Amino acid sequence: MNQEILINWTPQETRVAVVEHGAVQEVLIERTLEKGLVGNVYLGKITRVLPGMQSAFIDIGLEKAAFLHVADLVPSAPPNNKSNIKFQTDAIEPLPIEKQLHEGQVIVVQVLKDPIGSKGARLTAQVSVAGRQLVYLPKDEHIGVSQKISPDQRESLRLRLQALTSNEGGGFILRTNAEDATDDDLKEDIRYLRLTWKAIENSSKTMPPCSLLYQDLNLAQRVLRDLATPHTQTIRIDSKEQLASLQSFAKTYTPSLSDKLVLHTGERTVFDLHHVDEDINKALSRKVSLKSGGYLIFDQTEAMTTIDVNTGAFVGNRSFDETIFKTNLEAAQTIARQLRLRNLGGIVIVDFIDMTVHEHKDAVLSELKRQLARDRVKTSVGQFSPLGLLELTRKRTRESLATALSDVCPTCEGKGLVKSVRTVCYDILREILTESKTFQPAEFRIVAHPRVIEAFLDEESAYLAGLSDFIGKTIALQSESQMAPDAYDIVLR
Repeated sequence: MNQEILINWTPQETRVAVVEHGAVQEVLIERTLEKGLVGNVYLGKITRVLPGMQSAFIDIGLEKAAFLHVADLVPSAPPNNKSNIKFQTDAIEPLPIEKQLHEGQVIVVQVLKDPIGSKGARLTAQVSVAGRQLVYLPKDEHIGVSQKISPDQRESLRLRLQALTSNEGGGFILRTNAEDATDDDLKEDIRYLRLTWKAIENSSKTMPPCSLLYQDLNLAQRVLRDLATPHTQTIRIDSKEQLASLQSFAKTYTPSLSDKLVLHTGERTVFDLHHVDEDINKALSRKVSLKSGGYLIFDQTEAMTTIDVNTGAFVGNRSFDETIFKTNLEAAQTIARQLRLRNLGGIVIVDFIDMTVHEHKDAVLSELKRQLARDRVKTSVGQFSPLGLLELTRKRTRESLATALSDVCPTCEGKGLVKSVRTVCYDILREILTESKTFQPAEFRIVAHPRVIEAFLDEESAYLAGLSDFIGKTIALQSESQMAPDAYDIVLR
C-alpha cells in the first residue's frame, strides 16, 4: 500500500492528511485553543483535605484548584494473609483520605476531566500512559484486555502480553486496535511507554510543585505513534521548526520513522499542493459525485448516518442490472473512503440501489469489506436487509469532520431547511388578518427579508392588496437584509 502522510502546521492549528494511492483518505485537525488538559500529568501540591467529602483540593498551576476523590488514589496493597487469598476478587475498602494525604504534600496526578465553568479539573493518582497498541499502568501490575475484543481471543492475547512484559514492573491494558498486532508491534509499544514513564518520574524529582510533567502528545507526534506504519513512505511537514521537533521525538521513541520525515518547501503549503483543502470542502458537502455520473447523499444525525446511492446521469451501455451493479460497486469504494475522511462513527445505514441479481449483492458487499479493511478504525458490516438496506457500525474515535469544522446554522438551527418565500408570505398575511381583529392601528408594517418583500411587490401583490382592502388598513413594506430568510416582524403603527 502506497501511503504518504502530510502535516500542515501553523501556530493556531495542526492539520494531518493520510494519502493512499494518490487520494486523501483521512484528515485530522487539532486547534491550539481547543486542546484540553485530559491526560496531562502534573506534580500537584495538596492545598486542602476534606474528610467529610473524602476528597482533596490540589494546586496544579491552573486558575482553579483541581479535585481528587479518595476512589482515584492508588489502592493500598492488601495484607498478605490467607483470608485475603479467598476474597482477593472483592473490592478493597480504601483508607480514609485524611490518612493518606495531608496539606502541603506533593503528589503526581493526571487530569481525568477538564475544568468546566466554576468547577476545577477532576484528577486521578492512578496515572496511565497511552501508546498505539497498549495503555501502561505504572502503579499497577494488572494485565488487561479491552472488553471490545471478542471473549474467545482475550485469554490468548493476555498470555502473549504477559510473556512480553517481563518483570520490569507496571501493568498493561491491550487496546482494541492491538487485536491483530504482532509481537514486534507490542514490544515497540512497551519500550516507548516505559521510556515515557521514566521521563515523567525523572521530571517529578527535579521539577517544582505545580509543574506539568507530561502532556499528551500533540497531533504531529501522534502521527508517529499512531498513524505511521511500515507502509508509510514519507511524512511531509511544511514547518522547519516542527520537523526538528518531530525528528527529536522520533529519535527517542520511534527511531524506525526518522528517515521518513521530510521537509516540504515551496510557496504553497503541503495541503495546497496535494489539493487536500478541496477534499475537505467536498467532505463537508451533503452530496458526493461518483465518476460514473451517479452520486451519494449523506445525512448525519445524532443517532446515525444514512447514505443514499443514486444512479444520477449514469445510464450505462449494457443492461439495467449491469448499470445498477456498476453504480453500487463504485459507491462501495467511495463510501469506505468517505467514512474515513468524514470520520463518521456509530450506526451507518446505506441504501444501495436495489439489486435483483444475488451475485451482484455479494460482489458489492465483498468490495465494501475489502475497502474498509484498510481503515485503522474497526468497522462491522452486516448483511443486506429484505428492503435492500445495509447496516454498518464504525467505532467512534473522535468527533466527525463536520462537527469539528462546522457550527449549527443559526438560520435553520440544523434542520437544513428554511421556509420558502411563499410560505413566509402567507404566514404574514394570516397573522395580519388575526391581529386586525384585536388591534386597530393606523398601519401594519411588514419588516422582512428582501426576497419576501420582493414577492409582496410582485407575484403576491394582489393578495396583499386584497387583505389591505378587507381589513381597511394600510400595509407598508420594509426590507431588512440582516434578517433570516424565514424571519419577519409585523409592526403596529
